[in-house]
Amino acid sequence: MGAGHAHRLYRHGHSPVHGLPPHTKLAAVFAFVLVVVSTPREAMWAFGLYALLLAGVAYAARVPAGFVLKRLLIEVPFVAFAVLMPFVAQGERVDVLGLSLSVNGLWGAWNVLAKGTLGVAASVLLASTTELRELLLGLQRLKLPPLLVQIASFMIRYGDVITDEMRRMRIARESRGFEARGIRSWSVLAKSAGALFIRSYERGERVHLAMVSRGYTGSMPVIDEVTASRAQWSYAFALPCAALVVCLLGWTL
Repeated sequence: MGAGHAHRLYRHGHSPVHGLPPHTKLAAVFAFVLVVVSTPREAMWAFGLYALLLAGVAYAARVPAGFVLKRLLIEVPFVAFAVLMPFVAQGERVDVLGLSLSVNGLWGAWNVLAKGTLGVAASVLLASTTELRELLLGLQRLKLPPLLVQIASFMIRYGDVITDEMRRMRIARESRGFEARGIRSWSVLAKSAGALFIRSYERGERVHLAMVSRGYTGSMPVIDEVTASRAQWSYAFALPCAALVVCLLGWTL
């Protein structure tokens, strides 16, 4: 985890949110999601306030609304599942625009859409203000099992390595006149996938031997010691604390 590693979700900036230690942001987002999930689905106004809180964080982080909305498309499969719930759920029915829908299904769809969208939006804001390397350091600081942190670190790096290898193999195929057309192309693509697996496995072995030769014994050295002051913790937890107040009002009103 020594070298920097940018990712597509990250948006470079120098806002107060960018400057917070990564483990404070991770803890704050986790607490915020817990509060949102704990909110009763009938308190629809509460979810509107949660959205306003996230909008305030995005404004403080100088992250444009379009940047966040574009990356919310990742939850489209969950939206499709939520849309089907009123049609397949059992229980009391109600007519809406000539369609017989389940009342429980409508509430369930709203519950999935509202809480899922807020959770994804919070995760997008976290990723857009924190580099991957910092996220790994934050997980390490939060005492996540070291083996899981190492697996995540290797997965991120090897993801890019394998993607680059796939790109080079595609260019090599196209330079030889290959075009994927129909079933006849499947054998070539299958051979390419096999070659990619072998190359990735061999590269993994070489990297492991290089790490062992440099003294690797199963744990990665801590290069940067990430710390946070009380003021930084307070600033980070302003979001979940405000959300907790909204949640309590949702249960009492």
